Amino acid sequence: MVSRPAALCSVLALSTGLLAASPALAASVRGRIVDAAKGGALPGATISAAGASTTAGTDGSFELDNIPDGPVALTVTYIGYDAKTLTLTSAANPEPATIALTGDIAAGDIVVTGNRLAERRALQTKKSANNVVEALYANDVGKLPDQNVAEAVRRLPGISVANDQGEGRYVIIRGVDPNLVNVTLNGQTLPAPEPDGRQVKLDDLPSSLIQSVVIEKSLTPDLDANAIGGSVDISTVSAFDRNKDFFLDARGAYGWYKLNHKSPWEADGQIGGLFGPDKQFGAVVSVNYSRRPIESENFQGSEAWAPINGFVVPDYAGLRDYNLVRTRLGVVGNFDWRPSDTAQIYLRTSYSKYTDNEHRDQNIIEIGDAEDFSNQTATSGTFEGSTTIKMRRRRENDNTRSATLGGKFDLGPGHLDVSGGYTRAIKLDPLRSEFTFNGPDSTVDYDLTSGSGPYSFVARGDVFDDPSAFKFSKVNFDHRRAVEKLWQARADYSLPLAIGDDSTLKVGAKYLHRDKSDDEEALTYKKSSTPLMLTDFAYVGDTDFYDGMFHYGDRVDYAAAAAYVNAHPEVLKFDEAGSIADSLSSDYDVREAITAGYAMLTIKSGGLTLVPGVRVEHTEDRTKAKIVDDASDFGDDFNSFGNKSYTDWFPGINAKYEAGRSLVLRGAVTTSIGRPNYPDLAPYVLVEDDTPPSISLGNPDLKPLKAVNVDASVEYYLPSQGIISIGLFYKHIDNPIYTTQQRVTGATYGNVTYDEADVSQPINADSEELKGIEVNGQVQFTFLPAPFDGFGLSANYTYVDGHATAPDFRPGEIPLFFQSHDVATAQLFYEKYGFAARVAYSYRSAYLDTLGSDPASDEYTDANGQLDVHVSYQLTPQVTVFGDGTNLTDAPWRRYIGTPGQLVERERYSFMLRGGVQVHF
Repeated sequence: MVSRPAALCSVLALSTGLLAASPALAASVRGRIVDAAKGGALPGATISAAGASTTAGTDGSFELDNIPDGPVALTVTYIGYDAKTLTLTSAANPEPATIALTGDIAAGDIVVTGNRLAERRALQTKKSANNVVEALYANDVGKLPDQNVAEAVRRLPGISVANDQGEGRYVIIRGVDPNLVNVTLNGQTLPAPEPDGRQVKLDDLPSSLIQSVVIEKSLTPDLDANAIGGSVDISTVSAFDRNKDFFLDARGAYGWYKLNHKSPWEADGQIGGLFGPDKQFGAVVSVNYSRRPIESENFQGSEAWAPINGFVVPDYAGLRDYNLVRTRLGVVGNFDWRPSDTAQIYLRTSYSKYTDNEHRDQNIIEIGDAEDFSNQTATSGTFEGSTTIKMRRRRENDNTRSATLGGKFDLGPGHLDVSGGYTRAIKLDPLRSEFTFNGPDSTVDYDLTSGSGPYSFVARGDVFDDPSAFKFSKVNFDHRRAVEKLWQARADYSLPLAIGDDSTLKVGAKYLHRDKSDDEEALTYKKSSTPLMLTDFAYVGDTDFYDGMFHYGDRVDYAAAAAYVNAHPEVLKFDEAGSIADSLSSDYDVREAITAGYAMLTIKSGGLTLVPGVRVEHTEDRTKAKIVDDASDFGDDFNSFGNKSYTDWFPGINAKYEAGRSLVLRGAVTTSIGRPNYPDLAPYVLVEDDTPPSISLGNPDLKPLKAVNVDASVEYYLPSQGIISIGLFYKHIDNPIYTTQQRVTGATYGNVTYDEADVSQPINADSEELKGIEVNGQVQFTFLPAPFDGFGLSANYTYVDGHATAPDFRPGEIPLFFQSHDVATAQLFYEKYGFAARVAYSYRSAYLDTLGSDPASDEYTDANGQLDVHVSYQLTPQVTVFGDGTNLTDAPWRRYIGTPGQLVERERYSFMLRGGVQVHF
């Protein structure tokens, strides 16, 4: 084990040696690259002079070092713009120059340049990066093309998302678990409000608040190593990005959902500008609010398809009707002060709030044993099943707030970046409650279909329409509070070196302290000897389900039922043992401190750029949880503790070769880490009174996942603002985590020795590996005659294959979670004469979401293909009207077990239409 001081001292010693060995030259040129028509910054512009080159930062600013003192010919290039060459005078402390580039669109055309400009920035960012990245920029009115960040980035090569209620939520990079993806906002690590893992909900972030998203597929040492899947770097806009004395944007949209005929709406605004003497101050404030009343119809299949009389049939059939209202509020306030040409100070603040108010009704028929089946064929049959009516009421309130204070300074011959921030994410579930009413057995006729839709069942006698036949069974009243707090600070110093062309040494350090806790109270009440029937709480809602395929029966009026049991507690019997177990076993407190340091070189010589380096991270974990057994009580405090510390080194190298202005070759070998999820680390012990006892355990001794990542790609940039690229990637991951179940004898848990017990616990397995290929193409048909020169086409395809080896869990190769073998996107777009249109189709194949004891019990989220359309027309240079059509293919969310025909559930949302207006000044 390498100590933290020794590890950091090693990095500092390496850095000091390089500093001493490589003095810097003094002469330099400083300036900003902007768009001549719009005035906005052009990030990633390539600037070269006297054999040296550099790239512009996010605000278009640059400093080119290591050049001769005096007049130099400086050339600026950018995708979609005419190259520009001018003469500037270099000096030890030069005056900054503003360099405006002219696009390749004729000034007389009335053209919507928003999307084209955004695509130029994305392509230029990809081309100028020294590692493998994908980028997405907001257009000139500050809007990404989709409703939240997750839905926007799924258009990029190798990216898919995990959905919730038809909306993108978690980003999946190259088929890697979202828990292994790092997400930052303005350079600071984002917390995860949910208690079950490290994955960050990207649907909490409205897309209108975002300036850019960069996906880092290969890591450099200055990036956090906790990113086996990659890193999602989100930036909000600053006034210096827009480079205007005053700007004002506003947008409003109103829509219609086909399924529930309700109307979502959204509004946002942004105001900001530069002010003060010499325009050294900048401020921008953005606000977004949206309200979406969503309905989804969920058919519940079976997780226990079994052979009956020679045919494989389900044992469960249910209808779930979700009705919910989701609201999002986002606020961004960014402030900048540039007191001189060599100093920048900034404050980045953000607040996002997400609420989900849900009602879920259920009609269920559950089959018992094999003798309950009759008239069996391969596609139909009859069974006798028990009936249940349920109603769940759930409220969720999440909010995340962050503040980052930082600065960029010329310090000596080099450049210093420092920043520090605090972020807090809270997930509150003030209510998660469900009433259950059990009814009589019913005879059911059913038909099994071979398609992707649900199988049909018809209960004889419309049993769900007789509330007097349903008796109260149980109700739970749960609430939860999960909190994650992050304190973090970092410093990065880059020094120009007299090696090759504009080479640099960069060193830095980062400290991150995480405090994550989960506190849950789960109270369950069962029926007492006093009967309670559904009669007084039933109502008839919409009886049509799945376009008439099913008849939906009675529902439970939650408010009336809750009021009744509160006024008549004698109808309830408190399940104390079950409530204690459910309440205490989920509680945990995890403190994690990560101290990191790194050193990296950027060596440029001609068209070759090499970025070797090493990062070291020291991790300290302190965990608390609770032991739950027959002696436990609601008031129990944490009584089980764990401590673990470890130090890891992450060497890596990225290589880039520009074989001309249009052809770029890349390669990378990097290393990364994936830390265990918080609930797995918590040292809880849950004992259930079975024979033998069932014991669930956390594992504070879990090892982190370790990965070696290999990337190689070829990129050809088309003269018509496009790209053709192909990339290969490979990952070898050690120590993947799986939950095992085994029977043990003579073992002690929670200070109690058990002669025999069934024990479930997360453990480290052997290894995982995945490999794949990405193909990407984008072209603007500017070479065609008008009006066809406004067309463009974008398409990408990714194939991923991988497996895990975990003999302690199950033999053979194991599929990987979230890994779709095929991911593809195609977009046809048109932009000319003030009119813009985009037709986009996104597809991903099925992926594993629940691992069983054998392949027959593995559960998958099925393939999904979605078609979206966007059109807009620019009435004036300041006013644009637009319309959207989302999920026009009515793509469902579908799950199956073992094989695609064995349906677990299928949820449909239909489509949404939306129209609106946006103004831009």
